[in-house]
Amino acid sequence: MEILSTALGYVMNFCYKLLHDYGLAIILFTLISKIVLLPVSIWVQKNSIKMVKMQPDINRILIKHYGDKDEIAEEQSKLYKKEKYNPLASLIPLIIQIILLLGVVAVIKDGINEGVANMKFCGYDLTWITTKQWGLSIITPIIAGVSAWLLCVAQNASNVLQAEQSKLNKYGMMIFSVGLSLYLGCFVYAGVALYWTASNIFAILQLYLLNWAINPKNYVDYEALEETKKELAEIEALGTKKGKRNKEDIKREKADYKKFFSVVNKHLVFYSEGSGFYKYFKGIIEYILNNTNITIHYVTSDPDDQIFRIAEKESKIKPYYIGEKKLITLMMKMDADVVVMTMPDIENYHIKRSYIRKDINYVYVPHGMDSLNMTMRTGSMDHYDSVLCTGKIQKEEIEKTEEVYNLPKKELVEWGYSLLDEMREDYAKMPKKENDIKSILIAPSWQKDNIVDSCLEDILDNLKGHGYKITVRPHPQHVRHMPEKMERLKERYKDDTDIEIQTDFSSNSTVFEADLMITDWSGIAYEYAYTTCKPVLFIDTPMKIMNPEYKKIGIEPLNIWMRYEIGRVLKLDEIDKTADTAAKMLAASDTYKDSIDQFVKEYVYNLGSSASVGAKYIIQEIQKAIKRHKEQE
Repeated sequence: MEILSTALGYVMNFCYKLLHDYGLAIILFTLISKIVLLPVSIWVQKNSIKMVKMQPDINRILIKHYGDKDEIAEEQSKLYKKEKYNPLASLIPLIIQIILLLGVVAVIKDGINEGVANMKFCGYDLTWITTKQWGLSIITPIIAGVSAWLLCVAQNASNVLQAEQSKLNKYGMMIFSVGLSLYLGCFVYAGVALYWTASNIFAILQLYLLNWAINPKNYVDYEALEETKKELAEIEALGTKKGKRNKEDIKREKADYKKFFSVVNKHLVFYSEGSGFYKYFKGIIEYILNNTNITIHYVTSDPDDQIFRIAEKESKIKPYYIGEKKLITLMMKMDADVVVMTMPDIENYHIKRSYIRKDINYVYVPHGMDSLNMTMRTGSMDHYDSVLCTGKIQKEEIEKTEEVYNLPKKELVEWGYSLLDEMREDYAKMPKKENDIKSILIAPSWQKDNIVDSCLEDILDNLKGHGYKITVRPHPQHVRHMPEKMERLKERYKDDTDIEIQTDFSSNSTVFEADLMITDWSGIAYEYAYTTCKPVLFIDTPMKIMNPEYKKIGIEPLNIWMRYEIGRVLKLDEIDKTADTAAKMLAASDTYKDSIDQFVKEYVYNLGSSASVGAKYIIQEIQKAIKRHKEQE
């Protein structure tokens, strides 16, 4: 440090002799240090650009190997070596700044002790230390703090690396820098604070000059950066969607993850997002269990999934709890012959196909009988190998989509809908109504501008007094997110004995007992009409379209035209006709029964036997895989 202070002392003395003002000498000394260190600053600028340029690739690594810290570290290291990036480079300016600061402190201290210069600058004594000379010297820490704040503002907005940091990082660094500057301003000579202030101001000028000379926009793909940041943020958000997990669930997940990969030669894996999805697999799973020796590995992201209770009685089901974050890694390392899912958009977002095996048959099971083309995102089926189609409309939509977008052909299985078969069977066993009072069920969707949000009270006011038993069964999301609104509805109609606002969804009996359903675009309409062969009155609220390109394939979605086949449609300005329309539809119930039954038989595959059809296809694919493995041995 003595050698450094001696060298800096020569430079400072040169500046003082040139300007005859110690304050101006400090400012000139600061400028000279910036010029001398310019090559280092240019190197740091290029290194920072390189880092931000790599960030989309780093984000892709984080997405691809999410949760696998070892793999992420290894891939990042390879990327750094490939791009010749030094992650420690950003520390160099800070280290140099600290060394210079210590040197300047020594130089100014020597100057004071030896009295080699006039220490006045614009009437201000550069030998003052605020904590020892209160009064005018209080300006010192204020000026130093303001200069640090200005530098942080400039860096947060324009420094190629700092601009991409999180708000916590940006404002954390700002608080630290301003705090450090205030501290220095209070405890060091005013001359040192002047150097610090000048250094900050010159750093701001240098920042904009370097951005002009070496513009980051010429090197960084900011569009790709934003896309990967958004995708990574979606994955990060998964862990908070269902709240924090307890320690037992985290420990359980770790054990199940290890257990899943300890099993070799897995033939069949089902994945369920939650307990409510088991009903879509139930018929297929039961057929496989009753007719084969195949072990079913059932992965769920719900720690309370009913599959765990079912597995206690069925040894051929092996359940695993894997949370949504850990699922990303599990799916990338998947090793099985057939994977069955109800989740669309595999490969399009965070859930990917296996990187371990390329011959897995991914089978998509729809959880609705409506249009896949309109109610799913563009390309939602593109990366599945097989789709179990509920009816000929779904099959035609996928075939036409493959033709229009020039996609590889998938295996389209004429399956049906196992849940519908089960519901029709249960409905046939239900006891007949003991009275002649007609019941109407209002079952809205959760999409924007649904019945609850737009016209529910008008419908109720129009229907009451006509002798109907009216039940409002809001979507579960309404009950969850709008409890106050549901309570207000209950309060308003508490004295109307013919109106019930039902928020308990434990039973489906209310659905199937109704003589008429009123809904908007809810998928419950299919289940109700296809099961009971009773009509549905549709309120024409704005349609929810997940795929803006749905018209491109030239097939009108079932969701639109089917409404006129199994019921009638009222526009929003026709709500005053609800009671009259309902009366006419109830009077024609026998006609509707025959026409809806015929419609279901025409547009739903394998009515009454879809479970065996879906199961046999999966069994066949497993047998093909086993044969293929033997041939490769």
